[in-house]
Amino acid sequence: MKLLAFVLSALTAASAAHAQSCPDLTPYAKARETIADLGRIVAPEGVQEQYKTRIGGVEQWVNVRGQDRANPIILFVHGGPASPLIPRLWQFQRPIEEYFTVVNYDQRASGKTFREDSSDALGETLKVERYADDAIELAQYVLKRYGKKKVVLMGHSWGTIVAIRAALKRPDLFYAYVGIGQVINVRTNEKVSYDFAVAEATRRGNTEAVEELKKIAPYPGDTPITRERIIAARKWAQFYGGLTAYRESSQYFYDAPLLSSDYDAQDACAIDKSNVFTLGRVLPEFLEVDYSKVTAFPIPVFMFMGRHDYTTPSVPTEAWLKTVKAPRKQGVWFEHSSHMIPWEEPGKLLVSLLQYVRPLAVDKKTDK
Repeated sequence: MKLLAFVLSALTAASAAHAQSCPDLTPYAKARETIADLGRIVAPEGVQEQYKTRIGGVEQWVNVRGQDRANPIILFVHGGPASPLIPRLWQFQRPIEEYFTVVNYDQRASGKTFREDSSDALGETLKVERYADDAIELAQYVLKRYGKKKVVLMGHSWGTIVAIRAALKRPDLFYAYVGIGQVINVRTNEKVSYDFAVAEATRRGNTEAVEELKKIAPYPGDTPITRERIIAARKWAQFYGGLTAYRESSQYFYDAPLLSSDYDAQDACAIDKSNVFTLGRVLPEFLEVDYSKVTAFPIPVFMFMGRHDYTTPSVPTEAWLKTVKAPRKQGVWFEHSSHMIPWEEPGKLLVSLLQYVRPLAVDKKTDK
């Protein structure tokens, strides 16, 4: 599971070689059983379900967990593209499940959903608008299935591109929006990330890094932003903590599916395969993403920002949040996080959700 799976970080390591072999999970069998047992929701009023349902013409896998069905629901839109959260939930989500029912899903051409349909015809549908419509359709399904009026919409990394679009199209479905590792303007992000990498490499006297980064200067500039140029820029930004703060690598994330009872070996293998399948198809549209022109947001918006995030840098997000008009808005800085806030500061994530978001998501008739 060494394929970097967030849309920018993924480009630094995506290769067909990673997609050819599936992991042997036999050595992890006992650990997988232990983690599964710990994660079992045994509260009588709880919910623990995993199933597939047809969304946007594709059978998509959904995971629902919570200690009390009466709690508000979070619909979590994962990053990538094709970087599903379901096999990684065991690492951080359990405390959140005491206060929210959390719905995760493997997006089209991602993880378990990729195993349902990996056709060329599906590849033609991989557009931001289609992903957003999927999120909307899933929200409607969840509301009906669990008897709720609205849900909280939360996105991470690539998922923030999808989720913002969904919120703008159907604000009536959502109590609030929470962006984690928010993408506002991709080209701005590229420049901020590159400049950070150059500054850090220069400060630390890393001549190898400086020379590699010089080869793509000016970046992004007017030259097309190719996969190869992104690889060169991302390599050193992430090495200096731009993915996980204070760390040169983030193996805890990549290997997490090996220990998840929600994924078998073929599912784990599908993560890398779906990443390779997806990246080239979404890259042109991804590079043109620009939400800086959105001056009004129809629902309360909360941005959870990693101080050290140079995968989707937080400075453009902070600037956007200061100018956008919304019924309510709040930026929350995570001082010891980079791009991986749920893993890096899970305690503060929970406290922030309880302080800012949950009070807006309580339906007096059905929720607690």
